Amino acid sequence: MTEHDTVLSLWPDDGLHGRRKCFTDKKEITPDNVVDVVAAAYSTHQKNKREIQYLYDYLRGKQDIRCKQKQIRPEINNKVVVNRANEIVTFKSAYFLDEPIQYISNGGDDETSKKVKQFNDYMVAEDKVSLDKEIVDWMHICGVGVRMVTSDEQPEENGSPLLIYSLDPREAFVIYHSGLGHKPMAGVICQKDEDGQWMHCVYTEEFYCEIKGDKVQNSEPRTVPYIPIIEYENNTSRMGSFEVVISLLNAINELESSRVDDVQQFVESILVFENCEIDQEKADDLREKLGLMISSDPSKPAKVYRVDGQLDQGGVQTIVDDLYDAVLTICGMPNRNGGSSTSDTGRATIMRDGWQAAESRAEDTEKMFNRSERQFLKIALYICRTTTNLDLAVSDIKIEHTRNNLSNMQSRMQILCEGLNNDKIHPKIPWVISGMPNAEEWYRISMEHYEQQQAEMEERLEREKPIETIVSEEGENENAEM
Repeated sequence: MTEHDTVLSLWPDDGLHGRRKCFTDKKEITPDNVVDVVAAAYSTHQKNKREIQYLYDYLRGKQDIRCKQKQIRPEINNKVVVNRANEIVTFKSAYFLDEPIQYISNGGDDETSKKVKQFNDYMVAEDKVSLDKEIVDWMHICGVGVRMVTSDEQPEENGSPLLIYSLDPREAFVIYHSGLGHKPMAGVICQKDEDGQWMHCVYTEEFYCEIKGDKVQNSEPRTVPYIPIIEYENNTSRMGSFEVVISLLNAINELESSRVDDVQQFVESILVFENCEIDQEKADDLREKLGLMISSDPSKPAKVYRVDGQLDQGGVQTIVDDLYDAVLTICGMPNRNGGSSTSDTGRATIMRDGWQAAESRAEDTEKMFNRSERQFLKIALYICRTTTNLDLAVSDIKIEHTRNNLSNMQSRMQILCEGLNNDKIHPKIPWVISGMPNAEEWYRISMEHYEQQQAEMEERLEREKPIETIVSEEGENENAEM
C-alpha cells in the first residue's frame, strides 16, 4: 500500500462536509497586517486543499476501493472502480451549461441592447464559454470554482480589454470578513517564483503584494478598486455534487469487486482430497495434465471435489441497483427507466424519469452562480468603462441560462407568433417570454431583416408605379408650387 493509498483510506473516516471559508476579524487589510492575515487563512485553505485533492483524485478513479484488503485468499483481491463520480460531474456540468451563458439587455432600449451585444463580443474574444466550463467542473467536483479578471494592458486590435482566467481552487482562495455580510477582503494565489520558491500573491481593493516567507515584497497600489478573484459556490455548504454520496459509491465499488472475486475464486476453487494423500509432484502433475489417478481403501473410498460456493448474483445485483437509485435520487439526476413501456407521455415522462429533479437542481445552482457572476460583471464593466467607450451598469444586464432548447418548441413558437401579431406589444417582449435562447441577438437580427424587407418592398413598389400615377403626382407637385 502506497502513502497515497493510506491517505485515501483515512479521508472518508474524517468526513467530508464541504469546503470552509477563510475568514479574518480585521476590518482592513494593510501591508502591516497582511502577513498575519494570510498566514491564518492559509491554514484553513490547507485543509480545503487536502479535501479538494481527495475529491479530484476520486473523480479520476483513485477511489477508496484501491485500499481494499482481503484476509482469506488474499491473492484474489480485485479492485473494481465503477466511476459514478465521473458520471455525476460530467452530467451536471453538461446539463448546467447546455448552452453558453448569455448576457441580455435587462429591459433597456435599443442603444443598451447594442452595448450588451458589444460586451458579449468581448466575452467571445476571451473564450469565456470554455472558462465557464472549467469553473462549473470545479464547482461540481469540490464545491468551489475560482475566477480571476483583470484589465489587458496590451489588448489586441478589436479585441477585449479584459483578461479572464479560471483558477485552480487548490492554489487560489478568497479571504472574507467575519462580520455581517462576509465582505471579501482579499484574494490570494499560491504560486512559485522564478527560483521555484512558493509565494502568496495577494490582491486587495487598494494594493497588490507578494509574500515570501514572512516578508512582504513588491507592494504596489491597484487601479481597479475591486478584488479580482471571485469564488463560485456550488451550494451554501460548498460541497461537490458527488461528495454527499461517497459512502454509497464506495459500497458499489466494494460489491462489484467482491463479485469479480467470487467469479475468480470459483474458477480457481480449492480442491479437497478426501481419504487420499498426494505429494507435491502429483499436485504439479495435476495442474499440467488436469487429471489424477488415486487408490483408496474399500472401507474409506477416496474422493476429490471442489469447494464451489458462490454468491447469489441476483441478490447482489438488487443491492447494487438500490444503491445506484439512491445515488441518482440524492444527486438529482435522471434515472435510466426511459426505455420501459408505460402510458406516460410528455410532462409525465419528464417527472417520472427524474428530469424535473435535474432541472430543479440546475436552477438552484444558477442562483449561487449568478451571485458570483454579478461580482464578475462589476469588475468587468468597470474595466470596460475606464478603458473603452462601453458604458454599461450591472443593472443593464440580465444573466441568461438556456437549457432544453427544443422542449415545447411548438408552444414557444405559438407564444412568439401571437405576441408579434399584437401591435400593442413591443416586439422584443415575445422573444423573451417565449423562452427562446439568445433572445436578444435573435430579436436584433429579426428586426434588421424586417427593416430590410420593408425597404426592399418600398423600393419595388416605387419602380412598379404606373406612368399615369407618376405624371399625376408630378402635376400635383407643380400646382402646389404655384
